[in-house]
Amino acid sequence: MTIVQILCSVAVPLLWGYQFVVIKVGVTEFPPLFFLALRFLAIALLLVPFVKRPTRQQLGHIAVISVFLGGLNFGLFYVGLGLGSGSRSAVAYQLATPFTVLLAWPLLAEKPSLSTCAGVGLAFAGVVVLAAEPGLTANVLPLLLVVGAAFAFAVSNVLTKRYGPFEPLMLMGWSSLLTVPQVMTMSSFLEYGQVASLSAADERGWLALAYTVFIGGIVGFGVWFWLIARYSMSRVAPFSLLLPVFALISSVLFLDERMTPKLIAGGLLAITGVAITQMRPSARPI
Repeated sequence: MTIVQILCSVAVPLLWGYQFVVIKVGVTEFPPLFFLALRFLAIALLLVPFVKRPTRQQLGHIAVISVFLGGLNFGLFYVGLGLGSGSRSAVAYQLATPFTVLLAWPLLAEKPSLSTCAGVGLAFAGVVVLAAEPGLTANVLPLLLVVGAAFAFAVSNVLTKRYGPFEPLMLMGWSSLLTVPQVMTMSSFLEYGQVASLSAADERGWLALAYTVFIGGIVGFGVWFWLIARYSMSRVAPFSLLLPVFALISSVLFLDERMTPKLIAGGLLAITGVAITQMRPSARPI
């Protein structure tokens, strides 16, 4: 990797890590699912007119991917993050990589090694430590929602590998467009005050939305896909382990969250476990 590519590889998890804080701000100004629908609508409007139209078969596959990548992954994540802690959510979401490794075995015939299985177990142990944090056991729902989001993201990874390859911006644009009605339907049944939030939201809410669209969405994923196109996943994916580090630091600095010993221990266990799953080519994420 060149210096520029290494800097880009570090910049992406930095942008995504800070996005935990931004989303936390955004869902205080808008209902979480409605905020998510606005994000996907903006991305679709910005990309769909300028990318290649998928074939009928591709459109069917993208529709299935959008259910897991957009509706379930982001839907559960935004609600869970809105209800819970940004730092704990950052660590719990790292289960997406072990989940991907486990799902790739039956669905893609990619059998994980013993070291990979050990890493998966260690990552799960880290989340269990987080769940044992004092005061969290009474309200474990936010953590479970983020774990569910990580599982949905893992399913979307496997489906993207199985149905692909796709042109990255085409996949991003069309999956965003197909996600909008899913999230809007969930929002209409589970939330209220959507229209009122459009006029009541202050500049912080709109800046948070702009960040998730342009910085976390188009720039973050665009640079990530650019790196993946040039290097193997085993070379690029370990940089994603920096995401919870940046998210933890951002949550402490900007959300006044407390760094407890159990949070540090759980985070180290989870991140170490995920790192172990990256150590062998057979265990690299999809």
